Amino acid sequence: MSGTEVTTLVRFWAIFGYLLTIVGANWLTAHYGFVPVGLGLAATAGTYLAGLAFVARDAVQDAAGRVASLAVLVAGCGLSCFLPTPALALASAAAFGLSELVDMAVYTPLRKRGYVRAAVASNLIGSVVDTFVFLWLAGFGLTALVVGGQLVGKAYATIAVVGAVVTARVLLRHRVNRAGA
Repeated sequence: MSGTEVTTLVRFWAIFGYLLTIVGANWLTAHYGFVPVGLGLAATAGTYLAGLAFVARDAVQDAAGRVASLAVLVAGCGLSCFLPTPALALASAAAFGLSELVDMAVYTPLRKRGYVRAAVASNLIGSVVDTFVFLWLAGFGLTALVVGGQLVGKAYATIAVVGAVVTARVLLRHRVNRAGA
């Protein structure tokens, strides 16, 4: 497989994964409502996938650029319009749109200093914006248990994915170094 084919494949899977996290988060929330996330907290069922969406957006930006990232964001927000209730559709589209733009605004300048710093900082800020905008517009209320649950759930997702990316990079670097030795 050529380098161009690998790049195209990476772009495809990054974009597909990003759209899947947006649609999946919305579907889970619409169908299952609230779920426990541990520590006595609850969050909407789509919280974990919403947390993954921030990392997926970062991956789209890295693989395909900011314009592609914005295009996929718009497509994901458009797909949110097919949710069962207008309030949930509006809340989801507004929260994803605003929080992902904030994520991009933080991620882009920090990316030059390294992936982990950029992903963690942008996901943290994006998660806070997403949580407050979504819960408020969807009419779920801003109780400490739910806000905390949303933030904890998204933090779990960020830690898991960023940890997996870092682990994969270390293993690949080790493999490349061994092959070159």
